[in-house]
Amino acid sequence: MGNGSREKLDNLNWYPGHMKKTRELIKENLKLTDAVIEVIDARIPISSRNPIIGELLGNKKAIIAVNKEDLADKKATEDWLKYFKSQGKLAVATDCGDPNSIKNLFRIFDRLQDERDREKSRKRPLRLMIVGVPNVGKSSLINRLTGRKSTQTGDRPGVTKGKQWLTMTNGMQLLDTPGILWPKFEDKNVGLNLAFCGSIKDEIMDIESLCLKLIEELRVDYPNLLTERYKLDVIGEEALEIMESIAAKRGFILKGERIDYERTAKTVLGEFRAAKIGRMTLERPVL
Repeated sequence: MGNGSREKLDNLNWYPGHMKKTRELIKENLKLTDAVIEVIDARIPISSRNPIIGELLGNKKAIIAVNKEDLADKKATEDWLKYFKSQGKLAVATDCGDPNSIKNLFRIFDRLQDERDREKSRKRPLRLMIVGVPNVGKSSLINRLTGRKSTQTGDRPGVTKGKQWLTMTNGMQLLDTPGILWPKFEDKNVGLNLAFCGSIKDEIMDIESLCLKLIEELRVDYPNLLTERYKLDVIGEEALEIMESIAAKRGFILKGERIDYERTAKTVLGEFRAAKIGRMTLERPVL
């Protein structure tokens, strides 16, 4: 875990060619839609909101789906919904495993349909575009809205491909777009938060350094959950000390009594992403 890995974390750039195409696709198809659903991760509501999407949308009506709320700190999600409302934004917490949260989203669509019907003489079903950074649960949400397995889903970023119009269970039209990340993370914490939650492929990261950064945050914000999950006697002052304690408790020891840092990192990151450590939110609004 040397300096090279830290540089990799500090200078995170992520803009593959298909991301550029996605930006052009969104711009091009925006005029065909009545409103946009922006899907964000409830654990990192600011980091998972791509500023490029905001720029592209302009005055277009938008619904913020604060998704994966089942993985996030419940109180923090309530605070985020209050925050978005105070900013004049339409936001709803969604969990693809909870039919009630999906119903709440459909109620908003119905309201927008009524508004459109009053404003336009030519009646037609609402057309919505769904956007978001990779791995915020967009594909799973689409599956719930359409009632079928119509998109490729996976827990790895970059699985959804191409452009497709889909029909939702209420007859409205939905345009899916591939996940879009931005050219450069001006704030390195944004890149880290996206990496913690799996929106950036682990293959381009040094996962041991990434795990240390995550432990640093959890030690401050959720020490009790960390202690409870890994049965730690005390919470150490240093992230490395905590990581080594976790390895010892889980038996992640190599020959010669050496700690298996890679296995420990994969375990902690995986358990954080699946909320096995507990429901956590890494960003808080200023209310």
